[in-house]
Amino acid sequence: MCWPDPFCSRGKYVTLVPLSQDHAADLKEAALDGDVHKLWYTAVPSPENVPAEIDRRLGLQREGKMLPFAILGKASGKAVGMTTYMNIDALNRRVEIGSTWYRKKVQRSPFNTECKLMLLRHAFEELSCIAVEFRTHFMNQQSRRAIERLGAKLDGVLRSHQMLADGSLRDTAVYSIIACEWPAVRNHLEWQLEKPRG
Repeated sequence: MCWPDPFCSRGKYVTLVPLSQDHAADLKEAALDGDVHKLWYTAVPSPENVPAEIDRRLGLQREGKMLPFAILGKASGKAVGMTTYMNIDALNRRVEIGSTWYRKKVQRSPFNTECKLMLLRHAFEELSCIAVEFRTHFMNQQSRRAIERLGAKLDGVLRSHQMLADGSLRDTAVYSIIACEWPAVRNHLEWQLEKPRG
């Protein structure tokens, strides 16, 4: 069973489309912006490794383990980052939204809020998910604050959860939004997108 199926979603600021090698040039440029690939606690590919990372994600999609997307800026039409449904559990109707990164230029903009709203809406309203997870490095305070602003709650910390490429151990902070919380989370995210920006 292939679950979930690929889809596109268009918002005011961003468009989500299935990831492909057609996005490689834009994503190489995005990885260079602000040297986001050099942050030790994230897994953003270096510009030269973007095609291999796209292939890796597409391979996981073929195995039913991931559904990857390119995030396109609505105004430019260019890919500004990637995101996925991952750790897909079709039997229990759970997904994780993760492996997300953006070029520096669009960080702290409405892009992430709208992207997460579209992914959460699809998960809860189209896929009937019972829960959506978010995971990040315990030390990645920027990511943790962004997840908490979505309305996700901390489930706990998986200590020494993963070995990173540099040999260090990652403690993973695990957050979730459950189905009964979705209406309030949706209202809050829609409000965030509509409020004036100064």
